[in-house]
Amino acid sequence: MYLLINVIVFVVILSGLLALNRSNSTWSLARKVFIGLVVGVIFGAALQLIYGSHTAIINQSISWFDIVGAGYIQLLQMIVMPLILISILSAVAKLHNASSLGKISVLTISLLLITTLIAAVIGIVITLLFGLTSDGLTSGSQEAARLATLQSYHLKALGNLSVPQIILSFIPQNPFLDLTGVRATSIISVVIFSVFLGIAALKLVRDDKEKGQKVLAGIDVIQHWVMKLVRVVMQLTPYGVFALMTKMTANSNLHDIIKLGGFVVASYIAIGLMFIVHSLLVSLTGVSPLSYFKKISPLMAFAFTSRSSAASIPLNVETQTHRFGIPESIASFAASFGSTIGQNGCAGIYPAMLAVMVAPTVGITLDFHWLLMLTLVVTISSIGVAGVGGGATFAALIVLPIMGLPIELIALLISIEPLIDMGRTALNVSGSMTVGILTSRVLKKTDKTLIEQQ
Repeated sequence: MYLLINVIVFVVILSGLLALNRSNSTWSLARKVFIGLVVGVIFGAALQLIYGSHTAIINQSISWFDIVGAGYIQLLQMIVMPLILISILSAVAKLHNASSLGKISVLTISLLLITTLIAAVIGIVITLLFGLTSDGLTSGSQEAARLATLQSYHLKALGNLSVPQIILSFIPQNPFLDLTGVRATSIISVVIFSVFLGIAALKLVRDDKEKGQKVLAGIDVIQHWVMKLVRVVMQLTPYGVFALMTKMTANSNLHDIIKLGGFVVASYIAIGLMFIVHSLLVSLTGVSPLSYFKKISPLMAFAFTSRSSAASIPLNVETQTHRFGIPESIASFAASFGSTIGQNGCAGIYPAMLAVMVAPTVGITLDFHWLLMLTLVVTISSIGVAGVGGGATFAALIVLPIMGLPIELIALLISIEPLIDMGRTALNVSGSMTVGILTSRVLKKTDKTLIEQQ
């Protein structure tokens, strides 16, 4: 009975949002997403107030809400690989020379790593200022089970991991398999495959102009087709955000948040400071911080609720090209690389904070040399972190053993992981956005008329 009532109310609210957006067709996507977010928070809070968090009725209700929330994320995941493939292919085919391709790739990756290094430093400083350590944290059955899983995963997947193996995993062996996203590095592999296809198209134009032009025309048609698909899915964003925020709010556990409140607050202060760094970097290109945050608000709302950098790629590319005047070639590279390389939140701030918290408990002195080594390890290991939920755990599993630290703390933070992961994911996506804006301006490819528009 209660389940039926919850689902009916959810459907009624969803229908109301749909009718509201249809009757106000001139509203921007940002406004529609914000309304969906606020309504989701209110509805989720009401459900928790009535039933409590993680109760049977809440879990059953959320399983029905997920048809909209998780379904929307799956639709985005559906278009991620086709979008990357055709966007990168089209970008390379239009560059006409390899030097431009090299400049974009090198500049994008370099800026991603630099921002990750800054994020790691901020994470270290904030952890030291708050005096956070892992002392006093106790584990229950849930944490013990998580630790056993992590240890098993570490031994099987990361125990013999080396830098050459990480680099080798980027090279596509079966591009059709990578298009399914089966590997952690599938996105980078698809990017590389697309680059080679684009280079082959350019060589075909040079060797057989007639056939080459047909290929380029075909690429252009497919790109427009895929972008139409992207925009169709983007129209569903307000409803997906509503369902996702309902789920997040209804399942929030206030007791766990209070218990680990220091780490939660410190994490969000570090995330907030890194957002400020992004806005300052973007301001160097002529975009005011206020304008930057206003234009990325729909993207941030989705990244925050979905907790997936990879699923955010379509909206990321759309935001860069239509709100900041960035060419699709640069936007596609920045969004694609940014979902795997140099994630400021998951691969920068998080593992740095964990390492500083654990080190004193095993007798390590936090001197300048050790902290410098930690910063470099965090930055380098950020290459190849999967742009999906759990990417932060993957990054921590690489950094902590390299620094000679135990991985138990990762399991102890399981109860608040989703809450912090939302902020980290939004920061990851903002980082790739910032890099796209900077790269475009450095290479003088930005359409300044779009930046001036609100």
